[in-house]
This record gives sequence, structure tokens and C-alpha cells, in this order.
Amino acid sequence: MLKPTSVKEALHSEAARDEILVQGWVRTRREAKTFSFIELNDGSCLKNLQVIAPSTLGNYAAVQHLTTGASVSVKGKLVASQGAGQKWEVAAEEVNVIGTADATYPLQKKGHTPEFLREIAHLRPRSNLFGAVFRTRSKLAFAIHRFFQERGFVYVHTPIITGSDCEGAGELFRVTTLDVGNPPKREDGLVDDAKDFFARKTYLTVSGQLEAEAFACALGKVYTFGPTFRAENSNTSRHANEFWMIEPEVAFCDLAGDMDLAEEFVKYLIRDVRTNCAEDLELFSKFVDKELLKRLDFVLERPFQRVSYTEAVELLKKSGKTFEYPVEYGANLQSEHERYLTEEVFKCPTTVFNYPKEIKPFYMRLNDDEKTVTAMDVLVPGIGEIVGGSQREERLDVLEGNMRRHGLKPEDYSWYLDLRRYGTVPHAGFGLGFERMLMFVTGVPNIRDVIPFARTPGNAPPRSGGAV
Repeated sequence: MLKPTSVKEALHSEAARDEILVQGWVRTRREAKTFSFIELNDGSCLKNLQVIAPSTLGNYAAVQHLTTGASVSVKGKLVASQGAGQKWEVAAEEVNVIGTADATYPLQKKGHTPEFLREIAHLRPRSNLFGAVFRTRSKLAFAIHRFFQERGFVYVHTPIITGSDCEGAGELFRVTTLDVGNPPKREDGLVDDAKDFFARKTYLTVSGQLEAEAFACALGKVYTFGPTFRAENSNTSRHANEFWMIEPEVAFCDLAGDMDLAEEFVKYLIRDVRTNCAEDLELFSKFVDKELLKRLDFVLERPFQRVSYTEAVELLKKSGKTFEYPVEYGANLQSEHERYLTEEVFKCPTTVFNYPKEIKPFYMRLNDDEKTVTAMDVLVPGIGEIVGGSQREERLDVLEGNMRRHGLKPEDYSWYLDLRRYGTVPHAGFGLGFERMLMFVTGVPNIRDVIPFARTPGNAPPRSGGAV
């Protein structure tokens, strides 16, 4: 039985073939006197494969009615192309129409805006842009695993349902089986959470970090790569309520080692995409961001700048620039501040470290000045923060004090404190937002356009896609 050949394989064939089977969707069809030209794409690559369907085919009348979006299976010969711009084409001997598409098919041969395509998220992978985005997403995910596996890290699956708030910000999605219209009540009139499925309040995870720390304190070097959720009512181009995070955690590691790993990781991913997604990057650099390739190479060729939070604030204050959000010591840096540092001041990726303790979570190690913590953020041009991490607080008494200062009850984190009671070690880690990284390497400016089905405030429609 003849096995299907992908369009990518056919286009890269080293020799003609007497037999070939290709399957895919019609991008366009145009008719000549005695044959039809069919541009076929199966998603394996950006380019189409030209099929020559002769009028002698028994079902040529059906072929003549093929429109954009229809699916076909073609048997024939792979022959040298007579036209310019492609090496091979298929001389069809059979064209079987599998699924038709009528004039209502929304992806006709014309330009479509990203906003329109978000409304048909279930169909947009068939477009050139989004086919390229999601092929790149796949390659980038594989590169992430390869980076850590090559360095002896253990891949850990941390829970999606959790009882703890890692970040302490309270932006959590509740998980419950209680009847929200008529929940069970305690004698004091409050909801009886003990009657819920897990006998307590539970949430969708905002991070796998705390659990990863437990495994790092046993296996040395671990990483997680999975979905995370934030119930944050933010409608910016950089935020989504469901996104993927990569979170390595390393025992016997300090802040300097953490920054080294983050920078090595970012460069590795960029280099991998430059090598393995060259064709799709050409599309991005032509139609999305004309400076993309220059910027990616710029990051690869230069060492990252490192600057303390205190120094960064002083540089921003002295800039003379008017920002939408005023720059003050003790406030979080906003995207506009981060981009100014990378694009105007240092003109390269920048790692900011040692943030005020008041604006960072409880688990970050307190510095000797007792004012700052060993936090670090990697900032890149065009995006801002792409990595956030820290050395973790390994001292039991200090960690308990941090928890109380953040309004947390140490008894709720007894298992986490056990890691400090029994063989504690310095350890560090970071989180990289997968979609933020994807935005950086593709130049796509909106996070909604690098996630297959974006989940943002007011957008979780019953069908798979939907407007954003």
C-alpha cells in the first residue's frame, strides 16, 4: 500500500518518483485548456505543492469545482516542475475529493487581519501566518526539552489542581464541585469547604515552582513545562489567563548561577529556532516584523547586561523620559520601563536583580541588607520581561518570617517548610513564559496569536475558537 508523503518531504525530494501519494487542502485552483493547477498544502511546511490535474481524469468535472479549503488525496508522479520557484510538482493520475468547501469558507485567498482570524481560531491554523506560528511553537517546545535533557535535568509533572497560592497575589481560579447556587453551609453561615471534592479550597495552579523545589531537593536539577492559570483581569497584548510556563529548579545553586542558566537557556532557544524554523522565520520577517532576524542575531551575538534594581531605577529617573507609569523606588518595573532599558539604555537583553523585598513573593531569599531579595528578571527588546526567577530562601526561620510578613500562615505550607527542616540547601530557579518567548522569536506582537485557543477575560466560548 502506498504511504502518504508530506508536502515538505515531496518538496525536498532528491529525485523524481514514479509513484507518490499526497493529501491536504486546496489553497487555490486555476484552470488551463487541458488541465487544472492545484496548490496543495498539508501544514507540514509553509510552501505549497503544485499538482497538475489533467482533463483526462474520470472525475475532472469534480476537480473543476474544487475551491479553496477543500481536501483532496492525490496519486501520481513526482516530476521536475516546469514553472519557476519550485523544484518538483505532482503529475496527478488520481484526484479524490475528500471534503468540499463552499463559498462561505472564510479563508479565501486574500489578506486577513489577526483580529478577524481570532474569531475563527479553529480555522486560522490553515492560514500561512498561523501555520508558521504553530509549527514554530512545536519546534520551540521540543527545543526546551532538549536543552534540559542534554544537561541532566529531570522532567517533573507538577499538579494543575493545588491548594496553595505560589505567588501570593490571590489571582486564582477556584476548582469546586459544590453547587454554587446552594452550597453547604457551616453553623456560622459560611460555605462548608470541607464538603467540597478535596475537602478544602483548591485552585488551578499559578506555578509549579513549589512542587519543583521539593523534587530539586531530591533529584538535584529538575524542570516543569505545563499550563498555568491567572485570574487576572488584564486585557493587554502580553497577558492571557491560561498560558504555559517552563520552570527549572536547581539545588546547590545561587542567584549568579540562576542568571547564568536563564541567559544560556534564552540564547539556546533563539539559536535553535534560527536553525530549525528558517522558512517560517522568513515569513515573520517579511510580513510581521522586518527587524526580527536582526534582533534575534543581535541577542545571540552579545552578552546580557546585568544591573541591580536600584541602578535600573536611577537610570530610568535620569533618562528625562516621561513614562506613562512614574518611576519610583519600591514599585514594580512596567513593560515600558523594561523596554526602555533594553532598547534605549543598554541596547541588549538585560538582567535586573536584587529587587525590594516588599514587591516580591515570600519564597525569595532575603539579602544581607535585609531590604532586597535575590530576585532576577531577564528583559528582552520588544517584549520586556521574559524570565523571572530567584534564589529561594533556604533558612527555615527567615522563610517563616517572610510568610508572616506576606500574611500567609506557615502551617498551611508545612510540607514546604519541611524542605528547610530536613537537609536544606541553597537552591534557585526561574520561570519563562512560553508564549512570551514565542512572541519574541516570531515578532508576533499579541499573545492571543501564539496560543491555539486563547483564554482571556470574557473569552471562553462554547466552541473551540471564538473572538478575543
